[in-house]
Amino acid sequence: MAACLAMLVLGGCRSNWIDADVQNQTLGPVHELEVAYPSASFGANSLAEGAVYRYRFQVRDSGSVRVDYVLPDGKTVHAEGLNLNEQDRGQLTIRLLPQGKVEFLPSWSVSHFGK
Repeated sequence: MAACLAMLVLGGCRSNWIDADVQNQTLGPVHELEVAYPSASFGANSLAEGAVYRYRFQVRDSGSVRVDYVLPDGKTVHAEGLNLNEQDRGQLTIRLLPQGKVEFLPSWSVSHFGK
């Protein structure tokens, strides 16, 4: 038993977490922000201009990342980005830009995305 525990500790047992930052660079507040990823989603009721929403999650399946939000003029923005896999871990920056554009900027510790 002690040998198994030592192997886990020394082996660096790691979970595949993704630290996401959603940056609002739209030049105004956004509302009803939702980021959907394979098997779950997260979001906020509103995100002020220039604000960053941070969230940490694990991917439990493979699939794409989607972002939906509402601009001050009532227009709903839908964007689909990169594909995630269970092995992905690292940082994902999502930039909400003017005119309903969205950038997905991954920085993976182990890169298996897009398969």
